[in-house]
Parts: sequence; structure tokens; C-alpha cells
Amino acid sequence: MATSSISYCFSVAFVFLFALDILSFQVMTASGHVANDTDQIQFALNLEFLEAEFFLHGALGKGLDDISPNLAQGGPPPAGARKANLDILVASIIEEFAYQEVGHIRAIVQTVGGFARPLLNLSRQNFAKMFDEAVDFTLIPPFDPYVNTVNYLLASYLIPYVGLTGYVGTLPNLTGPASRGLVASLLGVEAGQDAVIRTLLYERGNQTVLPYSLTVAEFTNRISELRNKLGKSGNKDEGIRVPITLGAENKTTSNVLSADVNSLSYARTPPEILRIVYGTGNESLHGGFYPQGANGKIARTCVTVAGGGIGIGG
Repeated sequence: MATSSISYCFSVAFVFLFALDILSFQVMTASGHVANDTDQIQFALNLEFLEAEFFLHGALGKGLDDISPNLAQGGPPPAGARKANLDILVASIIEEFAYQEVGHIRAIVQTVGGFARPLLNLSRQNFAKMFDEAVDFTLIPPFDPYVNTVNYLLASYLIPYVGLTGYVGTLPNLTGPASRGLVASLLGVEAGQDAVIRTLLYERGNQTVLPYSLTVAEFTNRISELRNKLGKSGNKDEGIRVPITLGAENKTTSNVLSADVNSLSYARTPPEILRIVYGTGNESLHGGFYPQGANGKIARTCVTVAGGGIGIGG
């Protein structure tokens, strides 16, 4: 009898803890229902707009309003975006990425619908502020992402990886086969883009980023540290070179692909992502790349609820 009671207690405790574990990773509505696939995929549209505009302007000097204006759905043009001074190789790669992002936006809209492009701040001043926060001092002259290839690659380091971890976090929560297939396909390309950017930076890892005293590798480490700080969920971000204790199987200091102790991709939740891209560490406080906030149901009504889920008002 005592053994049976103990087994029962352990069973109840296990079910309770398992339920808490599920809640901590689900996207919830205020009424207690799991947010649907549409809400979760549309949230990613904010990041796809950001990547599309940054890459299009950087490579071509023009944005979505020129390439595929219907996809912007009347949203305001990005602030401060401009053509970057890129070498031939990187210009070709970024142009490819740019058109890929246009395809991503179209695929999401065709599958689950979309919304107007949010106001995006892609100005030199915004990037300069972020880089100052990353290195924890004022860079003189202010960091300019558009001035040369190295600076643009470092600025690019800020963006696709956040979307990548978001897709990793979203995929397990989706229920529909079409939704899961779409996000898996988006994740594959986002991961590839991030890997290319990190590889290009790794090649230049020991190069000093003039006129500053920091190397390319040091900048990536500082940016990753900032994202971890803003995300407030521990270590989910690492630069292109790490202590051997963080390397693959504790045997490498190279970190071309950022991954956990089992070399699995890190996952982020929508609140973590908003804290990072807003640059405020607060999912409810707009700023950074989104001065008026991101769009969509999750971003517009995001609140933290008990269990670590996401409350969607309404």
C-alpha cells in the first residue's frame, strides 16, 4: 500500500512537472489556448521584413517598394537604409540573400496571410548605438554599417541569427503539416545565410576593424554577449571564436556554427526576440530596429504570463 501511494505521488509530480515544462515553451492566448500556427508564423514576418530591407538596400540601394511593393502592404519605408560599399564577392552574396528574403515574405503571406511592413530603423545612427552598447563604450567615429564590407558583415551578424533561433523555437509548437513544412524550409535557408555570414567573418577573425582597436572576432563576441544580456534567457548566442569549454565537444575554439553542448541549435521565444530586436531588454518597450514596435498579434499584445508562456490579449 505504501509503495503504491509513493508511486502514485511520483506519477502526479511527474505529470505536473511535465505540464509546467510544456507551458514554458508554448505560445499561449490570454484565454489559455495555444496561439495558432498563423499567429506564430506571422510573427516571423517582422524579421523577414527586416532582413529583406537590410539586404536589398545594402546590395542594390533599393528596397521592397521597388522590388515587390505589394508585399509591403502599405507599410512605411525603412528609415536610414542605404547601399553599402561592398566588395564584388560579398555584394553578390548579399544580393542573393536579399532576393531570398523577398521569397520568404511571399511564401509566408501566401500560406498564412500577412500584415503591413512595420517601420524599420536601419540608420547608421541606430547601428552605431547598438555597437556602442555591445562594446560598452562609445566608438569614435560612430560605427557605420554601410562604409565597407567588414562593417556590413558585422552589421549582418546582428540579424539572421535571431530569426534562425526564432524558427527553431517556433517549429515544435506548430500543429499543421503545411505550417511545419514552411517553417522547416525557412529555417534551412536562414541557417545557411547565418553560416555564410559567420564563415566570412571567421575568415577575417584576426583582422582589426579600423579605426577601432577590436578585431572582427572580438566584435562578434561582444554582439553575442549583448544579445544574451537583452534576451535574458542565458547563453544562446556565441561569437565566431570561443573558449575551448564552449567549442564542439570541448575540442575546438572555432565557432562557425553557434550551437549548444550537443551541437544543437539554440531556440528563442517571441519575447526573447523582441527584447533583442527592440534593443531594450523588454518585449513591451519599442526601440532598436522597430521604433514603433513589430506587427502581428503576438508582437502587439505580447505579455509574459505564469509558466513562461506568452499571453496574447483578446
